Amino acid sequence: MTSVTALPSRPRRLPVLSRHGAFPLHASVLVALLAASSAPTPLYALYQAAWHFSAMTLTVVFSTYALSLLLALLTAGTLSDHLGRRPVLAGALLAEAVAMAVFAAAQGVPALIAARILQGLATGVATSAAGAALLDFEDPRRPGRATAANGITPVAGMALGVLAATALVQYAPAPTRTVYLLLLLLFTAQAAATLLTPETAHPHPGARRSLRPTVTVAPASRPALALATPGIVAAWALGGFYSSLGPSLARLIAPHAARATGGLVFFTMTAAAGLAGHAARALPARTVSLAGAALLIPGALLTLSGPQLHSLLPLFAGAAVAGAGFGAVTQAALRLLLPPAAPAERAGTLAAYYVLSYLAMSIPAVLAGLLTNLYGLQTAVSLYAVTVVLLALTGLTRAVRRPRTT
Repeated sequence: MTSVTALPSRPRRLPVLSRHGAFPLHASVLVALLAASSAPTPLYALYQAAWHFSAMTLTVVFSTYALSLLLALLTAGTLSDHLGRRPVLAGALLAEAVAMAVFAAAQGVPALIAARILQGLATGVATSAAGAALLDFEDPRRPGRATAANGITPVAGMALGVLAATALVQYAPAPTRTVYLLLLLLFTAQAAATLLTPETAHPHPGARRSLRPTVTVAPASRPALALATPGIVAAWALGGFYSSLGPSLARLIAPHAARATGGLVFFTMTAAAGLAGHAARALPARTVSLAGAALLIPGALLTLSGPQLHSLLPLFAGAAVAGAGFGAVTQAALRLLLPPAAPAERAGTLAAYYVLSYLAMSIPAVLAGLLTNLYGLQTAVSLYAVTVVLLALTGLTRAVRRPRTT
């Protein structure tokens, strides 16, 4: 009897998305991550009514997200360069799904803070990996598309997240659960989908060493970062104010307005940012940066005039103008920073940009919460607006005096 030797079976390979299909997938990941970051904004009024916490506590809840995201960027911002984009991104998206589950089950401020911390850590890891993957998957026939996507998708995500959450607050049962359960399903599906994409990084040793807190900016990108810093700080500081205290300011001006009003203020800002970023993508980056910094000034002043005039109209107008400035500044900054960076420097440079952005977003928001507790929201708005105006003027002055290089 002859024995037949079985041939070794080849391991089954998962189907792989094409590079063409992987680009919109990673863009959708950035949209979803930033949508989840802004989704709590319309819910803060519900949490405050149920759990009776102060404006200071509100800004602490908001800032724990930003500070934990910073920690992730400082320690794991370049992790996908060493381990590969796919495993890092899939793991971070699953952690994001767990954070959504914690949000949905939250019964008090401690659980809300825990969810925000986990969300910040997961988002910090995921945004640097997904943003770098977008650059990796860019079609050579469409240069600049990935940089534009890195600039537009975050603000588009924030706008979508706050709009969807506002609608659910108004019409859905149990919005503080429904919002997060929908996001949980989305992140789980995206984690599975990323495993089907081609791996674009070249894994190499040094992953553990890369976890030491550090900020790595490509040498070729450093002059642009130094020039753009005041505008970036002003834009993200204003964004942090609208995200954390915007609903409270709307209630101060119009106490009897609909619950959705506070969320719509932040939606106005982020929607204007997305439209401005999209419209300016073909214009020279330096021109866009200057125009964006200039728009932040009337945006901050209009916001300041809302309580003085006891009208929501200047508040919404200020949100729209400030949003246009925000979108222009962020889009131009990424166009100045990312193209000079080598492929191996992309994740680190992008992470450094987000470190600066989220520091600018979180620290002033906490200070504004403290000032609100001590002196009232109107005083805090005044000091915030003056600070943003001074930063924007500093950025404009430095940019005008610097010889044109881009």
